[in-house]
Parts: sequence; C-alpha cells; structure tokens
Amino acid sequence: MATAQRDLYEVLGVKKTATQDEIKKAYRKLARKYHPDANPNDPKAEERFKEISTAYETLSDPEKRRQYDAGPTRFFGQGSGGFDPRSFQGGQGFGDFADLFGNLFGGAFGRRREAQPEKGRDVTVSVTLSFEDALKGVTTKISVPKTAQCSTCGGSGAAPGTAPKTCPVCQGRGVTTQNQGFFALSQPCPRCGGNGTVVEHPCPTCGGQGVTQVRKKDAAPLPAGVKDGTKIRLKGKGEAGLRGGPPGDLYVVTRVEDSPVFERRGNDLVIDVPVTFAEAALGATVAVPTPDGKVALKIPAGVQDGRMLRIAGHGAPRLGEAGKGDLMARIRVVTPSRLTAEERALLEKFQKIHRENPREGLPGWSTA
Repeated sequence: MATAQRDLYEVLGVKKTATQDEIKKAYRKLARKYHPDANPNDPKAEERFKEISTAYETLSDPEKRRQYDAGPTRFFGQGSGGFDPRSFQGGQGFGDFADLFGNLFGGAFGRRREAQPEKGRDVTVSVTLSFEDALKGVTTKISVPKTAQCSTCGGSGAAPGTAPKTCPVCQGRGVTTQNQGFFALSQPCPRCGGNGTVVEHPCPTCGGQGVTQVRKKDAAPLPAGVKDGTKIRLKGKGEAGLRGGPPGDLYVVTRVEDSPVFERRGNDLVIDVPVTFAEAALGATVAVPTPDGKVALKIPAGVQDGRMLRIAGHGAPRLGEAGKGDLMARIRVVTPSRLTAEERALLEKFQKIHRENPREGLPGWSTA
C-alpha cells in the first residue's frame, strides 16, 4: 500500500512534533482538496484521499501514533494493531470520521436528519380598482387560490391516530451511504426523500401532503396613492408552510382603471380646462374639478391654448409618504362653431380694429 511506504507526517504535511489540533487541521485542509466528490475528473484524487485518510486515522489516535513512532515498518506489519481499513466501514474509528466529514460536507455522515420546516410559497394576485379608489385607498375582498394546512391531520400528513415514523431505510438520517473503499459517498434517501420520516398511513384528506388546495377570501388593505402595477405585500397571507413552517406572503398587484377626467403623471394629475375665446383674451375665474372637490382657478388674460397652470397639493397622494402631488390645469381655448348675426358682426368689427398678427415674426411667414 502506498501509504505504508511514505512517512505519515509527510503525507499530512506536518512535523513529528505536531499537536493533535495541528494534525486535525492539516487533514481537514487536504480532505477538502482531494475528496473525490470535489474532483470528479481527477483519477488520482481517490488514491490521494485514501492515503491522507490512512495517515490521519493513525496519527489522530494517540496509541496508534505511539506505536507508529516506535517503528513504522513494524507498525504496518502488525495487522490488527496497525491501520485497519474496516474501521472506515463501521469499526471504532468511523464515528470520528463521520463527525469530521459532517463538518466538511454538510452533515451527511452518520447523523440523524430531522425533517425541516419549510416556508410556504408566495402567492400573487391582481385586483382592479377604480381611479377614485386608487387615490383615496380602499380595503377590498379578494379570492386567493392557495394551499393551507390540512385541518384533518394538522399538517403532519398522517391519518388521525397515527404519526410519521422514522424511515426504515436511512434510520432517520435522511441520507444513505455507499462505502467506497476507505470513504463513504452519501445521497438523499430514496425512501423518504431526505426527510428522515415516512408516512405509513396517509391522511385521507390531503393524501399525506399535510396541505390542501383551498380558495380563501382575504381582506386586502390598499393604501391611498397606488398606481397601475403597484405591488403590495401582505405578510403571512400566502400558502401554508410545510411541516410546521411559516406561511408565505401574498402580493397584490393593482390594476387601476382610467379616469374620464384626470390623467395621471406620477403623483401629479392633469386636467383639461376648456375656456372661451373671450375668457382666454380677457381673463376669468373658473371652477375646476379636483379629487377633493372643485377649486377656483384664475385664468390670466391673454392665456394661450395648451398652457399649464399649477394647482398645488391637489394631485395624487404620495404612496408611503406625506402630502400630495399637484393638479396641472391644461388650458384649452374653444373656438365658437356657431355664431349669431350679432356675434359675427362684433367679431368682424374686432378683426378690423385688432392689429396683432399671430404669424408676424415666425420663420417662413410673410407679414404682407
């Protein structure tokens, strides 16, 4: 055997005066580096790992180390007094290696694995709101399809009067091992799927799953100021957890209907304000609708079509913040389409005496 021909201290890279802690640290480092699971494409890794394991098995045992130090050749010729490969396969030394590899490779060796609680899945639903409800906030009822803890078995998956039992294949460890010479490879138990327990008598309601499909009605409080596409999280309102785990969360996505009056731009609202030719020319005060009721808006004389006038603090609520946006009043000058004879005469007179030419000074336009 290759290890018998090499100095065991040299194999681990430590001095003969090394402490047990130094030997253990050296072995941990080399085991991580050369473990076959970490080197699937290196054909020499397995042999090197065996060599390292042999050295550690000897030097980590004070009595075997003393015998080895007394004479390596004599030690390896002692049969049962030296290194025994069977110690890796259930002998006295396996517990130490199981503990060591439990730390190195996730606790798969020799330890009982308890079925861990799992958080339930999150659920996402959409809810349609009117424009007004989105601005003021509302609590709405929603129907949510999700899983819930089975009321018959209390989530255990076992029929009433029974309980999950320790898996007979893995003895509750959740993994099975295959001995490969001087080391063991572990994989999730095929019988219990890694849970460590099995349900021999499944619950008739949930079929052993511990959860059932239900459709629940939940109250969804939606704050003032939500927009189209806003996602609201309701903690703990999702699907039930498995094996006693916490429930998931419910996410409500808002779909907001268009308003026939207002256009939303972030936290600001825009409204068209129609004014007559005379109001635009002379100025006026008009009552403008806002989400909070009508307010008086002063139209300055000579205002042009399309100009925006700001009405501060009458926009949409700022979601999650204090205050509101602004309402932007967009002036729309309305040209009369039907005139009485008197109105026509007045306008013709106005046209004769009015000297302002709106096209004057514009590129490409003649003043003639």
